[in-house]
Amino acid sequence: MINGVIRAATEGETINPLIPQWYDIVGSLICFVVILIFFWIYALPRMQKMLDQRAEAIEGNIAKADEAQHKAEALLEEYTAQLADARAEAGRIREQARTDGAKIVAEAKDNATVEAARVTANAQAQIEAERQTALVSLRSEVGSLAIDLASGVVGEVLTEDKKAQAIVDRFLADLEAGEKAGTTN
Repeated sequence: MINGVIRAATEGETINPLIPQWYDIVGSLICFVVILIFFWIYALPRMQKMLDQRAEAIEGNIAKADEAQHKAEALLEEYTAQLADARAEAGRIREQARTDGAKIVAEAKDNATVEAARVTANAQAQIEAERQTALVSLRSEVGSLAIDLASGVVGEVLTEDKKAQAIVDRFLADLEAGEKAGTTN
């Protein structure tokens, strides 16, 4: 271009410096076409291949993410179902424990009542046996005291055991009859 300006100045033509010469346009056009062909053949297919691979990778990752999300949702539903089953099972176990506890308490009460009745019956039988023993012992002591007293009052010794025993028995029977008559009134 500088050559064109110098030549134009020497020839006397007026040349517009903003408009390039035809050989500059042709040279630039050839360079542009060569660069365009290079990009069209080499760079553009490689870029297209890279963009396709990237798009496939993104689609694959999206598919994997969707699959992972579906699996997570399925696991969440399964977990929720298991949790609900566990809560229901815990409720059944609690209810069974309450029922078993009530049965155990009832059995314990029944056993305690039976044991108390047995202990009471044993105690009453023991008391009755001790009462009978005390009554027999008391009869013999009262009998011997009564015989001694009667011997002192009568002034003779009462040595006949059968006769003395009959008197004592009659005396005690009269006392018991008097007690029974007094308790019923």
